Amino acid sequence: MRIQNAKVYAGKQFVQGGIEFDRTITAVGQISGPADWDAQGCYVIPGLVDIHTHGAMGEDFSDGRPEGLPALSRYYAAHGVTSFLATTMTLKEPVLTPALHAIRDFQRPADGARRAGVHLEGPFLSYGKRGAQAADNLHKPDVDLFHRLNEASGGLVRLVTVAPEEEGALPFIAEVAKTCTVSVGHTTANYDTAAEAFRSGASHATHLYNGMPPVHHREPGVVIAALDCGASVELICDGLHIHPAVIRATWTMFGEKLNLISDSLRCAGMPDGEYELGGQPIEMRNGRATLLHSETLAGSATNLLQEIRNVVSFGLPLEAAVYAASTAPAGAVGLTDVGRLQPGCAADLVVLDQNLDLKAVFLDGKQIIGA
Repeated sequence: MRIQNAKVYAGKQFVQGGIEFDRTITAVGQISGPADWDAQGCYVIPGLVDIHTHGAMGEDFSDGRPEGLPALSRYYAAHGVTSFLATTMTLKEPVLTPALHAIRDFQRPADGARRAGVHLEGPFLSYGKRGAQAADNLHKPDVDLFHRLNEASGGLVRLVTVAPEEEGALPFIAEVAKTCTVSVGHTTANYDTAAEAFRSGASHATHLYNGMPPVHHREPGVVIAALDCGASVELICDGLHIHPAVIRATWTMFGEKLNLISDSLRCAGMPDGEYELGGQPIEMRNGRATLLHSETLAGSATNLLQEIRNVVSFGLPLEAAVYAASTAPAGAVGLTDVGRLQPGCAADLVVLDQNLDLKAVFLDGKQIIGA
C-alpha cells in the first residue's frame, strides 16, 4: 500500500511525500511507485496511543463485561486511537480479577483499536488525594497483590499508579519497576518523597497537577520532582482539567516527556446524565464529569484526537501535539513498535485533513476507518 501526496509525520516533523506499508511500514518520505491513495495534502500521523482510559460508550474496563469491550475498541479507533491501555479503577481484588480476565481475553474486532496492555490506576493510592477513587477500596502498596493482578491480566500490566508516601511504597516501586512502568499519582507526597520514588524506579507521573499537591515556590511537590528526575508526565487536555496557559508551560518544561491522555470514563461519547465510576455515582453536565452533587472532577469525556485539536488551539505546534499523543506515550510504557512512522513499526496510521478532522485509520496496514 502506498499513500502519496501527503504531509507525513516522519520523526518529529512533517515532510512532503508518502508512506509505503504492508503490515509494517516499509518506507517513509520520498517513495517511488504509483499511489494506491492520493492524500491530496492531508496529514499522515502515527496511530494515537492512549495509556490512560477507563471507558466510553457506557462501558468501563472495570465492569468485567467481555461483551462491552468491542464497543470501547471501536470508539477509540473512530477517534484515531489505534493502541490503548485498558485502565482499571481502585477496586477490591475480587472485583479487579474478573475485570482483568476480561481484558486478557479480549479479541480485537476488525474495526477496533488494539489492547496494548493494562494500566492499574490503584488501588495503591493516597486517601487524601483519592479524587473519584472509592476510599473503601484503597490498599497499601503490596507487591504480592500486584503480581496476582498482573497474572490475572495475563502479564499485560504496563503501568501502575502508586502514592509513594504510603507505607511500603518505596520498596514496592523498586520491585514492581522490574515488571512495568511505575507512575506517581493520587498522592500527597512532597518534593523529597516524590524524588525518592523516582530514584527508586518510578519514571512517570499520572495526570500531572490533578490528584497531587500544587506547585509552590517553597513546596515544589511532585511536578518539579518529576521535572528534576526526568520523568514522563500525563496531562488531561480537555480544557477543563488544566488551564491552557499551564498546558503551554508544561510543554515548555517537559517537552518530549509530555504525554496526552484522555482519562475518559464511560460517559465519553454519551449524552449528559448520571453514570457510575468504580461503584460511585457521577454526573456529566455540558461534557464535564464530576462525582454526583460535587465539584470533584471524575476523569473526562474527551479523546486524544480532540485533545490534539485542543492543544493546537492553545498554542502548541501540531508536531508537538502529535508526538505527545503517539510517540511519547508509547515510549513511556515500553511499546516499541507503535506510535511512530518508521520502517519496521506496525503500520498504524491516521489520516487527517487540514482541519484535523479524521479521514482514515489504518491498523496493521489495513484500513479500519474511512471510505
